[in-house]
This record gives sequence, structure tokens and C-alpha cells, in this order.
Amino acid sequence: MTSRRIYLDHAATTPVDPRVLEAMLPYFTEKFGNPSGVHALAQEAQRALEDARARVAAVLGCRPSEVTFTSGGSESDNAAIRGVARACRACGNHIITSAVEHHAVLHACQELEREGFQVTYVPVDGYGRVDPDDVARAVTDRTILVSVMYANNEVGTVEPVAEIARLVKQVNPAVVVHTDAVQAAGLLDLDVGRLGVDLLSLSAHKFFGPKGVGLLYIRRGTPFSPLIVGGNQERNRRAGTENVPGIVGLAVALELAESGRAAHVQHCRRLRDRLIAGVLQRVPGSRLNGHPTERLANNAHFSFEGVDSESLLAGLDLAGICASSGSACTTGSAEPSHVLVAMGAGPAWTRGTLRLTLGPGNSDADIDYVLEILPDLVGRLRTAGALAAGSMLK
Repeated sequence: MTSRRIYLDHAATTPVDPRVLEAMLPYFTEKFGNPSGVHALAQEAQRALEDARARVAAVLGCRPSEVTFTSGGSESDNAAIRGVARACRACGNHIITSAVEHHAVLHACQELEREGFQVTYVPVDGYGRVDPDDVARAVTDRTILVSVMYANNEVGTVEPVAEIARLVKQVNPAVVVHTDAVQAAGLLDLDVGRLGVDLLSLSAHKFFGPKGVGLLYIRRGTPFSPLIVGGNQERNRRAGTENVPGIVGLAVALELAESGRAAHVQHCRRLRDRLIAGVLQRVPGSRLNGHPTERLANNAHFSFEGVDSESLLAGLDLAGICASSGSACTTGSAEPSHVLVAMGAGPAWTRGTLRLTLGPGNSDADIDYVLEILPDLVGRLRTAGALAAGSMLK
């Protein structure tokens, strides 16, 4: 096993930026007050909380009162789906989402189906992209919510969320539109006005902030029933003492992600394109998954014939390359990726997958090393697989 370590799993999580950590530290120690209190220490925490809310709102292009802090992306997605569904149950019971959503959305929708809601799962094309016209055609007078992710967490395809929102509102202005934007911060425009959405989910650890904190943007006037009750925090939208250090860190991380977005995208896209071209050229029986151009600048997702993901990831780890096969939330599952299945990929292409996601610390030398290691590793795994298959036939 090599001592070299290359991190190519930024879609799973990112390291906390030192500037983010520095901003958080005082709120673990001398500024530890509960923001719901009335004394000076509590009010200091309350000011930090509202300052963070205002800074987040400036990035999203919304009012500070429309920002609700949560424990992360999964909670934000659940709160959006279930919160709107239960608030709107008297006027409709139909929800529209896509077949390639994160399980935080899909499982929330499936739970609501068990409660009597109807859910339409709009298909995607071979690149994993939703057709906005398909979404608009699915809207009825009983539709209360549309949820389509901004960018896919596995294959990196960017969805036409603004067009979807525009068409949905044309058909039925009362429909609430949500987008899971967890993979988008620092890579795509998060302005909720330009996106035309009513709800938007983010998670700090995806953009160099701390784990365990996220947010849900809720446009003013959007029907919403809280997922967590028991206190009047977050304007009665989410009970529980706020994670002040985490929220402060989220706000700083989001500001840094937005201010550095252009340079970050340029850096990652250049390395991504080198990586994609190199893998497809050097590894026979490989293919790129996701849209060739409408994809996240830092995402390269491949399938390889004749290998399995577990062996591939283990071999890369031994070579010092940190990677994944897809969503971190489904790692270890024996089931093929629901995203690839929805895209029409057969067993030959869903068994051996690899997601490489870049960050600011990656370099051309990292790409060179991957392109040195990966072709030989895939070749050895194919040979071993063929030998094992031959032994079984004897």
C-alpha cells in the first residue's frame, strides 16, 4: 500500500476550509450561549445566528427570514417534501419527482405514497436528464409539489431546473417547486429568483463546511408543516437548539464557495476533461456516464465492462486513490445504482462503476497518477475475473 494519498471523492464530502474552522471555534468555547436565551451570552449567539442567516440569504438572493437551518441535506429534503405535502393535503395529493433523485427525496416520496399520496416519477434520458415538458405534462389540478434535483450526485448531470419551474408555474401557479441543490454549491448559480424555485436544499459539508448542518430555503408564503416540533426556533419551522458553530461555518463556507466559484469551476473542468479523455482513451470497454457537457465541472463518472466496483475501489485505495462508485449514502448496497438503471444502463454497465470528483487541491499530477494506475488495475481485475469464471466451469 502506497503512502501517497489523492482525494477524488469531493461529491461525498469535503474537508473543512481553515477559514471556516477559524470562524466556528469561538462558538464552541467563549461564545457558547443558547440563542434562545435573554442574557448577554445568549444574545451574542443570537446575533451570530442572524448574521449567518443574512449572509446565506445574500448568496441565495432571498430574504433572511426565508432561510431555515437544518442538520443537513437529508433533513432539508425530507422537510421540503413532507412539510409541503402535509401542509397542502386538503387541496391536493399529487407529487412529481424524477427517477434519479437522491434517496432522501425518493424515500420521503415513497413514505408519502404509503400515506395515500400519489407520486409520478418522471423518467430521464440516457444522459440522466429530465425533459421539462414531461414534468409539465404530468401536472394536474391535484399536483401540490414538484421536486427535481439541480445536479445529480452520482453521474453529475445538471438538470434544467429553471425551465422546469417556469413550465410548471405556467400550468399551475399554485404548485410548489423544490430542488435538491446539495451538489451545486460552488459549482452552479444558487440564486433562487433565477432558478424560480420555492424550496432549495443545501448541506455544508459538500462545500468545505462542517458536517451535520444544512439549510432549507422556503419562499415566503409557501405552505409548510414542520418536520420537527417542540420549540419555536427557526420561526417555528424547525424545533431544537440551533447548531450555532455549524451555522456560522456554513455561512462562511457558502460565501467562500460563491466568491470562488468561477475559478473553482475553471480549475475542476480542465482537470475533469483531461481525466475523462484519458480514461476513455486508455481503458478499453469504458464509458462516461451522465451528460457530456451539461454536467458538474468536477464530476467524472465511468462504467467499466468486466469488473466490479468493490474490487475496483479496493485496488484504487491500495494505490492511494480515494474514490467511490456513486452516492456515499448507498455505498455497500448490492443493488445496482437506481440512477444508472433509470438511464437505461444494463448489468454490464452498472456492475463496475467509478465516480471521481475533483476539488481545489487536485492537480495535473493527480490526473497523471490516476491515468497511470487505473488502466492496469482494470486489466488485472478483468484477467482475474476471467480466470475465476474459467475455474468455475471446470
